[in-house]
Amino acid sequence: MVRNHRFAKSINDVAWSQFRQWIEYFAQKHSRQAIAVKPHNTSQLCSNCGAKVKKELKVRIHKCSCGCVLQRDVNAAINILERARGGQPQSNAQEVAASTLLGEAARSWGSPP
Repeated sequence: MVRNHRFAKSINDVAWSQFRQWIEYFAQKHSRQAIAVKPHNTSQLCSNCGAKVKKELKVRIHKCSCGCVLQRDVNAAINILERARGGQPQSNAQEVAASTLLGEAARSWGSPP
């Protein structure tokens, strides 16, 4: 169905919306925190020093001039986790209070800061 160029965007939008609702539901059910994070440039920014290291999608290793060498997806995951924590370096995810970002706050995640 996604190969149909007329409906692909709508189908993907619905799928991500349902996936997000599922995540928020189970986070609330299990007293966990679900935070919407802007994923832009998470694989381009160095998780060690914050420098932007441009690379093509086919490049799977993140190498920064600061000496940080990680798999691209691991670097992005670290950056996403830090954004979810509010930029608190070296914090433990289990120390974060259990709540769920729902409703209007969850819908506004895509707007610019």
